[in-house]
Amino acid sequence: MNIKHIQILSDALDDLLDGKKFYEEQGKGVGNYFWDCLLSDIESLLIFGGVHSKMYGFHRMLSKRFPYAIYYDVENEIAYILAVLPMKKDPFWIEAKVNQAKKDSGLSNDM
Repeated sequence: MNIKHIQILSDALDDLLDGKKFYEEQGKGVGNYFWDCLLSDIESLLIFGGVHSKMYGFHRMLSKRFPYAIYYDVENEIAYILAVLPMKKDPFWIEAKVNQAKKDSGLSNDM
């Protein structure tokens, strides 16, 4: 798949900020490290976008360094990041968050 642009939607940005805050509370500088790692993972979609298996109707890429999953969809050569969620949460909570992000985004995952 040819990805030319990445757009982080507002729900996913909130997820990233929540994760950064959580990890910063664990230790000084860890929040910034989390932020940098997750953005690096997201940027890798320019090369690897669309190859990840789907879960809850969206592609799911696992972060390389943190127990987080990045849920995204691809439309017109744009990777839309819908949610960035901790994998240690209840699967029902994760599914509800992904579904809410889908509603908020207005994207269709029926491709």
